[in-house]
Amino acid sequence: MLLFLLGMAILLVGGYFYGRYCEKVFGPDDRPTPAQTMADGIDYVEMDSKRNMLIELLNIAGTGPILGPIQGILFGPIAFISIPIGCVLAGSLHDYFVGMISMRNEGGQVPKLVNRYMGGTTNKVYNVVIWILMLLTGVVFIYTPGDLIVNDVMHMDVNSSVIWVVYGIIFLYYIIATLFPIDKIIGKIYPIFGAILIVSAIGIFVGILFDGGANLHSMTGGFLMKHPGGQKFIPVFFITVACGIMSGFHGSQATLISRTVGSEKDGRKVFYNMMIAEGFIAMCWAAGAMILFNRGTALDTGATLMVGNISREFMGKIGGYFAIVGVIVLPITSGDTAFRSLRLMVAEQFNIDQKVAKNRIVLSIVLFIPAMAILFFAKTNSAGFQILWRYFGFANQLVAVFALAMITVYLKVENKNYWISLIPGLFYTFIVASYIFNAPIGLNLPLTIAYIIGIGFMVFFYYFTTNTAKRRRKIILQGK
Repeated sequence: MLLFLLGMAILLVGGYFYGRYCEKVFGPDDRPTPAQTMADGIDYVEMDSKRNMLIELLNIAGTGPILGPIQGILFGPIAFISIPIGCVLAGSLHDYFVGMISMRNEGGQVPKLVNRYMGGTTNKVYNVVIWILMLLTGVVFIYTPGDLIVNDVMHMDVNSSVIWVVYGIIFLYYIIATLFPIDKIIGKIYPIFGAILIVSAIGIFVGILFDGGANLHSMTGGFLMKHPGGQKFIPVFFITVACGIMSGFHGSQATLISRTVGSEKDGRKVFYNMMIAEGFIAMCWAAGAMILFNRGTALDTGATLMVGNISREFMGKIGGYFAIVGVIVLPITSGDTAFRSLRLMVAEQFNIDQKVAKNRIVLSIVLFIPAMAILFFAKTNSAGFQILWRYFGFANQLVAVFALAMITVYLKVENKNYWISLIPGLFYTFIVASYIFNAPIGLNLPLTIAYIIGIGFMVFFYYFTTNTAKRRRKIILQGK
C-alpha cells in the first residue's frame, strides 16, 4: 500500500513541478492560436480550456491505460513506480511538446511536423507507420468496446451474431463523428463521457483505499516478480502498459486539440496534465488487479474479464456497471478521433480540402473499408486479435520514438534544453528495438542479442537527432 501511495505522490507532485519546467522550456506566450487565425468551423474551432481538457483526456484514454496496467501488474509492485516516473518524464512531456509544437505550426498533424523538422525522407517512413497505427487503433477501439458491451452489459456470447450489430453501431458513430465539425459531436458529448470516466476512476481509487489496501502487495512477495508467462520486464513491460506511461497515438490527438485551444498558456493543463490524469487511471486499475489476484483470481484471467471483476469488486453492482460504462466509453471516444486524425493526415499529405463535405465523405469511406477488413480478420481468426493487439502495442511505441526525435530536433533548433526529450527517446528506442527483435511477432532472436541491437539503435537515435537538428536549423532559419 505504501508503494502505491508513493507512486501516486510521484505522479501528482512530480507531474506538477516537471510540468511547470516543461512549460518554462517551451515558453508559451500570448500570440494568436490556430483556433483563432485559421477558424473554419470544422476542425479549427476555439473551445474553452475545461472542454479541451476533457476532450483531450477522452481522446488519449482508450483501453490502453486499463488493459495494459492490468497485464503489467503481473510483473509485480515495480509497476507502481515505473508507471508514474515514466508518465511524468516521458508520456506527459511527449503529449505537451507535440501539442505545443503543433500550435506553433498552424495546428499541423505530426507528419507535417516530422517533415518540417526531420525532412521528407523521414516523413515518408513515419507516414507509413502512423497511418497503420491510426488504422489499428480505430479497429482495436471497435473490437474491445463491442466485446465489453455484449459480454458485460448484454450478458451474451461475444462470438454470437449480435456482436456484428454492435460493431456496426460503433462504426456508424465513428462515421458521424469524423464527418461533422469537431464541436458538434465530440465537443457536445465528451464532457458527459468525461464525468463518467473521472467518477469511475475515483470510485475504484476510494475502493482500493478502504477495502483492498491490506491486499495491495506482491503476489509472490518480490518488488519485481517473475512474470507467469516468463516475459522479461525489459522490454515487455513498457510495450504492455504503453498508454499508461507513454503512447505515440497521443501525438495524433494532441495535434487535433491544438486546433481548438484558445491560448498557448492553456497547453500545460490540456496536454501535460491530462496525461498525468491518465497515469492516475492506470495506477488505479493496476492496483485493483493486484488486489484481486491476491484474493485468488487466476493470474491468467483475461484483461477484459478483469475489467468487470475489478469494477464490481470496488464499486458494487450498480457502481460496477457505471465503471464498466466508463471503460466502454474510453475506447469509443479514442476510436472516433483516431479515424478523424487519420482523415486529416491523409488529407494533409495529398492536399485534399476538408472544408468540402464531399471530400470528407469520400475520404472517410476509403479509410473505413480496410478497417472493416482488419476487424473481420481479427474476429474470425482464432489468434487474430492477439496478433492485432501486439502489433498495435509495438507500432504505438515506435510512433512515440519518432515524436520524441522530432521534439528533440525542435528543441535543439530553438536552442532549448533538448536533453529532456532526448533521454526518454534513447530509452524507448532501446525498448522498441529490443522488443521487435526478440518477440515472436518480430525476429524472435535471443534476448541478449536483441539487447545489443537495441543499444545500437540508441546510438543511431542520438547521432540522427543531433545531426538532423544541425541541418534543419539552417533550412528553417533560411525559411523564416
